[in-house]
Amino acid sequence: MRDLQQLDHTLRQLEGRPYGAYKSISGEWSWPMGALHFDYVQADPFAPPSRVRLHLPAEWVGLAPELLRSESRRLGVAALLARAFSRAAIENRSRDRIDGNGRSGEIRMADPRQVVACQTAVQIDATGSIEARIHLGLPAQGRRILGKAARRLVVEELPSLVAAALRAEAHGPESLLEAARTNEDQEALRDALAEHHLVAFVADDALLPRLSGRDDRPLGSDEAVLFRSPDRLRVTLPTPNAGPVTGLGIPEGITLIVGGGFHGKSTLLRALDHGVRNHCPADGRERVVCRSDAVKVRAEDGRAVAGVDISPFIDGLPGGRTTAAFTTTNASGSTSQAAAIAEALEVGAGTLLIDEDTAATNFMIRDRRMQELVPAEREPITPFVDRVRALHSEAGVNSVLVLGGSGDYLDVADCVIAMTDFLPEDVTERAREVAAEFPTGRHVASSEFPWARSERVPVRGCVSARKGRRTRRIRIFTGGMVEFGSERIDLSALEQVEGEDELRSIASALALASERYIDGERSIPEAIRAVLAEVELRGLDVLDPRRLGDLSEFRIFEVAAALNRLRTLEIR
Repeated sequence: MRDLQQLDHTLRQLEGRPYGAYKSISGEWSWPMGALHFDYVQADPFAPPSRVRLHLPAEWVGLAPELLRSESRRLGVAALLARAFSRAAIENRSRDRIDGNGRSGEIRMADPRQVVACQTAVQIDATGSIEARIHLGLPAQGRRILGKAARRLVVEELPSLVAAALRAEAHGPESLLEAARTNEDQEALRDALAEHHLVAFVADDALLPRLSGRDDRPLGSDEAVLFRSPDRLRVTLPTPNAGPVTGLGIPEGITLIVGGGFHGKSTLLRALDHGVRNHCPADGRERVVCRSDAVKVRAEDGRAVAGVDISPFIDGLPGGRTTAAFTTTNASGSTSQAAAIAEALEVGAGTLLIDEDTAATNFMIRDRRMQELVPAEREPITPFVDRVRALHSEAGVNSVLVLGGSGDYLDVADCVIAMTDFLPEDVTERAREVAAEFPTGRHVASSEFPWARSERVPVRGCVSARKGRRTRRIRIFTGGMVEFGSERIDLSALEQVEGEDELRSIASALALASERYIDGERSIPEAIRAVLAEVELRGLDVLDPRRLGDLSEFRIFEVAAALNRLRTLEIR
């Protein structure tokens, strides 16, 4: 195996040569700290950066055995190390900038941000060895190699960053242990939800507000109100490290989150919908968990819908058109929300999260006056308020809804939480009194949920990531847009997706499903579950043979959502 001294010499010798000569450093090199692999060397300075893998042996990394004894502990530590390297690399680039074209001098690692999940940027095995995946922008001026600058980047700066971020001694032992324990405790809290008949849990003293809609870091504790659970809904759940944890338990059934504008209703719901993932220490939501089968649904005007049974909510269209296999290239707010619910149920959603701010009004409610003005026989929409109770009693699906403008839901709620100045209050009994004192007089539709759980089968060949000569073309754009083959899929409405790494994984999972499992025989759930089974068995690298460093854990719900928004999808 070639060593670091040889790499140093090779890079110096490349000074001034055409950029393509960088290909000579492809392959494996030994380091004093382990091994370095150039898996991909970029073709020019403006191309995607080169991909490097580092293998760091356990004895060099130096992680204590107590950090390694469970997978959840290792994931917590891996997220801390990836976050540290990513941010140190940004600081290094601003401080020691290498002049050149394009991506010259760039060192980058995928940043897990506030989330802790299985990812490929930093992976720790049970022995404590690390594989780290890094992007390097090999320097050039024009199309001529800056060999001396490349030597500084690879032989000096990269090892310095690795030692400063990926070695245990670079971090306080308490911070590493906290990352491990915090992640393990979150898994325990989420596992305890079903046993205690809860859909979600928010610990006392959680800090829920974020810096902004675009920045998921916590608002400063001097600006935000720490969460405090109301007495009747206060529960205590066990954890292996922090011991008993007390907070708000949201029960199974139908829960309303009500209150005035700007008092924290949507902030609480956002914490719940992101509670399907674990969070790092000091995030503020590291003890906020939601069942992993919870799905946020919303209206999404203009999306495509393919063969979805929305008849429980919308039926009897003018002209006798059926909605048992509803298809459109331009869904309305109500049809898109009905489709989103049916699609989520198809792949096993057990809890629906809905915010009235992003819901279609005519899908959610229809008051007595409108019922009188427009008779039922002329209205094809059965509002969600008339289905939510049967959805729970017959299909076992819970609902958590943020509402500020419709009191009709008080008649069907099991639990009502009022937010005032970002603090919750249990107003369930008062809500029942109000509902009895001020009856709406509206006509309630059938209490049944007339939906036969069915699984759609895509037509073979309707899903493909091919483009031209490329067998797979996937690109991720800021804002949730994904280029998938010759198509673009708008996933901006999937609020539970945690960044571009997860989007890339979702698109890659969909591509793998199209290549192996969407065969005209398997249903949508069967095809996606086959991909998930491969990931469980072989890891995230099964999604892409190039050993990418920017893949992360994903759920069946978001892959199904991507498939359902693909405009080429056809149902058999």
